[in-house]
Amino acid sequence: MLTVAATALPQLNPQAELCIFAILVLVFGVPHGALDPIFARQLYGIQSLPGWIAFTVIYVTLGAMVIGLWWLMPSAFLTLFLIASAVHFSGDLVPDTPRVARIFYGGAFIFFPVLLHAAEVSQLFGFLTGASAADTLVAGMRWLAWPWLTATALVLVFMWRRNWLTFLEIASVSLLAIAVPPLLAFALFFCVMHSARHVLRTQRYAGLSAFRLLLTSAAPMAAVSVGSALALYFFQDLAFDMHIVRLVFIGLAALTVPHMLLVERVRFSGWVKSGSF
Repeated sequence: MLTVAATALPQLNPQAELCIFAILVLVFGVPHGALDPIFARQLYGIQSLPGWIAFTVIYVTLGAMVIGLWWLMPSAFLTLFLIASAVHFSGDLVPDTPRVARIFYGGAFIFFPVLLHAAEVSQLFGFLTGASAADTLVAGMRWLAWPWLTATALVLVFMWRRNWLTFLEIASVSLLAIAVPPLLAFALFFCVMHSARHVLRTQRYAGLSAFRLLLTSAAPMAAVSVGSALALYFFQDLAFDMHIVRLVFIGLAALTVPHMLLVERVRFSGWVKSGSF
C-alpha cells in the first residue's frame, strides 16, 4: 500500500523533497532512538545522576567518533554505516525468523535502491564521500544487487510456507526499496515501519505508558533538535542539497552506533525482559 501510494505522489522539486525528508526523519524517525535511556536503566541499572552523566558522555563520545570517521575517511564511514544499517534493520523481523531471512531483509534497503535509481543513490552518496568514491561504491552495489534480489526471492519462497506475515513484510519492503525513489522510500521505511515498531516494542518491553515514553524522549529529542539547528547555522555556506543530506545521514550514523550497542542484545533476544515474554 505504501509503495502504491508513494509511486502515485507528484514529483517534487529536489529541495522540497529534501526538506520533507529531513522533517519526517527528525519528527517520526529519530524519536525511537531517544528512548535509549529506557534501555540504559533496564539493562545496566543506571539510576543516579553520576551514572546518567557517564552514560551521556559515553553516548556522545561514540557519536563524535563516528563523525570523526566520516571527516577522516568518508568512504570507510559510508561503507561501515551501510553494513551497520543492514544489521540493525535485520532485527526488525519477529524473533523466530531464520537468520538467512534476516540477512536478506536487512540488506534490501542497502542494495535494492540501486536497481532502478542508481543515479540518485550515487548523487546522495556523493554528498558524503565525493563523486568518484560514490560512483565506485554504487557500481559495486549494483553488481551485488541482482544476486541479492535472486536470493531474496528464494527466501520469500521459503518464508511463504513458514510465516506468511514475514513473507509479506520482506516482499513489501523489497518492493518499496526497488520501486520508490530512494529518499522517499527510506523515509517511509524508517519512520512508518522501523521507528514505529521500535517504539511499540520499547513500550511493551519497559511497561511504560505513552506519556512516560514521551517524557523520556523529550530531553534527547531537544538535544538532537538543538544540534541540528547549530549544524544548519554553522555550515550554511554549503550547497543546500549537500547540507541536508550530510545533516541527516551523518547525524543518523552518529546516533545509530551507540543506539545499536545499547539495544541490539534486546532486539535479537526477542525483546524478552526478565522472562516476562
